[in-house]
Amino acid sequence: MKANIQEDRGVNEKQNIENTQNTIKNDFAFALKSTCLDENYHPSSKTRLTTNFANLARGANRQQNLRNALNMINNRFNALAHLDNPKGDRYHVELEILTVTMSIDDKDGSNDLPMIEVLKTNIIDRNTGQQIEGVAGNNYSSYVRDYDFSILLIEHNKNKSNFSIPENFGDLHGKLYKCFVSSPTYKEHFKMSPIICLSVSSNKTYTRTDYQHPVLGFEYLQDQYSITDDYFSKMGLKVRFFMPPHSVAPMAFYHSGDLLADYTDLGLISSISTMETFQKIYRPEIYNANSVASKIYQPSLKYEDYSLTRVDYDREERSRLAVEQGKYAEEHFIKPYKNLLEEWSANFTL
Repeated sequence: MKANIQEDRGVNEKQNIENTQNTIKNDFAFALKSTCLDENYHPSSKTRLTTNFANLARGANRQQNLRNALNMINNRFNALAHLDNPKGDRYHVELEILTVTMSIDDKDGSNDLPMIEVLKTNIIDRNTGQQIEGVAGNNYSSYVRDYDFSILLIEHNKNKSNFSIPENFGDLHGKLYKCFVSSPTYKEHFKMSPIICLSVSSNKTYTRTDYQHPVLGFEYLQDQYSITDDYFSKMGLKVRFFMPPHSVAPMAFYHSGDLLADYTDLGLISSISTMETFQKIYRPEIYNANSVASKIYQPSLKYEDYSLTRVDYDREERSRLAVEQGKYAEEHFIKPYKNLLEEWSANFTL
């Protein structure tokens, strides 16, 4: 597994007020680190513990948890990539943890804030020995997103009878994401834009269409946009909903560009097999249900007819950690750099 550590350092030399926009934009310095995710993985001090893979890699059963999850991913991949694969063992999926840190005022990197963490898939064809690039974006996690949903949104609606969304909710996060994905650092190492695959919303209804993609499966249409859909749209991402072959529920695929044309079949399969595995572990009521989603489908975490995987997981702990890490972002990023972030966000353009 190749580990890439690259930095995209900004320049803060122009003082002319007419160049304020470019100066502020370029002040953000991104660093990208790659770590192999295998059964020997241990989360680093800069890893969000609410990240799906980090949550599994703790406790007495950490190694068996990881081994089981990785086996599930590989088995699902080979089941979907069944052409010229009679024994169901032609392909092996390797996973990289990509950790993105960002520095504003500390150019030596000693005070970098962990911003984003995702998984990238790499596919090994055992028949040819070829390594095929997969898709980045799996298990997308972000400290600022934790802050927005676990701190800002909760505080905004505290003691209110009607739920509402704060003004400019998700604007900063969306611009930070766009800034990174459009940076030379990202473009140097990735040929394709990320696909962020998430669970469908439990308070929305989905209707199956007649369109069936050979890899993604049947497409579903949502009755209305969710908060997450609107939040991700500010990252420049659209969403489509598909239920892959032999799945029991649709998943949400957030993407830029053309989901059906921009990615190879094996790339899409790598994203499906990775994310469906984690969804079976974390939301078994939906993704490891014992019955298949109907034509008109509303997900529910209260559904009782489902099976558990052989992976230990504490969902309540994960929710608690999301709040703690949202507070971390508030204390180390949002509050200390409030004025700078507001000015940068107001002037940011691609």
